[in-house]
Amino acid sequence: MWPLYAAGFTTAFGAHGIAANLGGFSEDAVTSLLVLGGLLALYDGAEVLLKPIFGSLADRIGARPVLLGGLVAFAAASALYAVADSPGWLWAARLGQGVAASAFSPSASALVARFNPAAKHGRAFGSYGFYKSIGYTLGPLLGGVLVWAGGLRLLFAVMAILAAAVAVWAAVAVPAVPPLPRKRQTVLDLARRLTAHSFLVPTSALAAATAALSVGVGFLPVSGATAGLGTVATGTAVSVLAATAAIVQPFAGRALDTGHLTTRTGLASGLAITAVGLGCAMLPGLLGILAGATLIGTGTGLITPLGFAAIAATTPRERLGQTMGSAELGRELGDAGGPLIVAAVAALSTLTYGFAALAVILAIGPVITLATNRRTASTVQ
Repeated sequence: MWPLYAAGFTTAFGAHGIAANLGGFSEDAVTSLLVLGGLLALYDGAEVLLKPIFGSLADRIGARPVLLGGLVAFAAASALYAVADSPGWLWAARLGQGVAASAFSPSASALVARFNPAAKHGRAFGSYGFYKSIGYTLGPLLGGVLVWAGGLRLLFAVMAILAAAVAVWAAVAVPAVPPLPRKRQTVLDLARRLTAHSFLVPTSALAAATAALSVGVGFLPVSGATAGLGTVATGTAVSVLAATAAIVQPFAGRALDTGHLTTRTGLASGLAITAVGLGCAMLPGLLGILAGATLIGTGTGLITPLGFAAIAATTPRERLGQTMGSAELGRELGDAGGPLIVAAVAALSTLTYGFAALAVILAIGPVITLATNRRTASTVQ
């Protein structure tokens, strides 16, 4: 399991560490906002398009080869810019990183599910999410230090070394898991599985959690700056958000496995807590920002392991790669959609109303769950 945790850390560290520093102050930094937006979209666009495809490939030939191939490709793409050092190769390297992450990220999730019985999926995904969140937390900080010390080339070089080391570790420690026999699947069968309640509910919760997390990381500093807070205070708030999400995930997974928490209750509670956190972010000053960061981190940390465990529990084991890739696609859409919703509403009014709009969207889930429970109870009576 440890190389899989390291793979999760690598994809998170690579995504946020480089994205947060592409526009940094160094000789080889990206100075045009248009170029910066294109580079960010290039990486995320590759993940949106390719994660389900690589997930299906993992089901066909085995998740381990796709995991190793993705890590090696990530190392090669990172080394490309570290060696070439030209704007054109920066685009190629960033695209290569996105393609490679699309391969090894869903493969790692599928292996987490394969290596653990259903009764331990909560703990397994909680630990996997913990190390991934650590990557999200440390990426901007350590990436900034590396860019300050040696520019983007040094950051890409470190990413190449990290991915290569994890690839070697996985090749040595991760056992071969042969693909399971699969029944022939039609497009209609796939559509039924991906539109089933057991897939849509946890995937929608994961997308909502990722949307809130992305909004918190991106817009809480803006809210703090508007309130006259310095970069240290706003940076601390973002760190609190990421650290809280990391700490909560193992506890949430353990509670699910021991029966102290059900998937329905956990997802509904996570969405409600996250919505309250967005409501706190509407309050002016440091107190509102810190309260919002803490609650958003708690809610997303609760949702993430429960969502993936629920998807793994209802997915045929021979289709884990494809389903995990599709779930990751849902998260990527939330990652892009959340900031777009908040930004669109804020452009028409203020950022406060942007937070409110996303809070209302997230609160719909718990309201539906409560209404469903009451209807079920009345039917039983």
